Amino acid sequence: MSNRQITKHLKFPIRFDQHKLAHDLSLALKKNWIPHFNTSGYSGEWTVIPLYTSNGDETNIFAISPEAAEITETPILKECRYFREVVESFKFPVMSARLLRLGAGAEIKPHRDHELGYEDGTFRLHIPIVTNSRVEFILDGEQLLMSPGECWYTNVNFIHSVSNRGETDRVHLVIDGLRNEWTDKLFYAQAPPDSFQKMPDNQESPETIKRIIEELERSNEPAAKQLIAELTQKRSSGNHMA
Repeated sequence: MSNRQITKHLKFPIRFDQHKLAHDLSLALKKNWIPHFNTSGYSGEWTVIPLYTSNGDETNIFAISPEAAEITETPILKECRYFREVVESFKFPVMSARLLRLGAGAEIKPHRDHELGYEDGTFRLHIPIVTNSRVEFILDGEQLLMSPGECWYTNVNFIHSVSNRGETDRVHLVIDGLRNEWTDKLFYAQAPPDSFQKMPDNQESPETIKRIIEELERSNEPAAKQLIAELTQKRSSGNHMA
């Protein structure tokens, strides 16, 4: 393994239209925002609107979908044409696309996600829509300053947290995808291939899975039971989950 420093985040040379993003957000704000299921992992308001999900289910806020499920657009996305244009501009299989809103004064506590770094074959992109100067996104001890219309990759296998200390909401379009040749060209234009390295095995990832399952068991969302079964299978087999 190379001693090169691991790539933890990237800001791509991609810009989306801030005004068009804000327009579609104004449409989405009229819809039903669903509280994030991991209630022990945050304080304040953290809510979600699904845009692409298994079978187009607009109540399914989860990033993980059963392997046999077809990922399709939700009814909300049919109205938000620019959001659809943004997602379709990326030429990789989409696992999920969601709007994540962190309310003023809210905080997402430090945590890791499981196998959601580019080297794992999956990855997460953030496209800020609205934010403020007092939002603190901390990834492995480093603060990332994300502006509306930008496109960022964050390796959320590393400990990260978000605090909105401002007086306005922070909303990101968050896309989870599967690595392919198109994304290799995109990522490797910004960082050397050997800078994407798997983290050493540790005991935190299985514990993270356990906590997610425990939170899902408290949820009344329609997809919760299905996802519990999927996560339990992944945990026992040691295969990929996110």
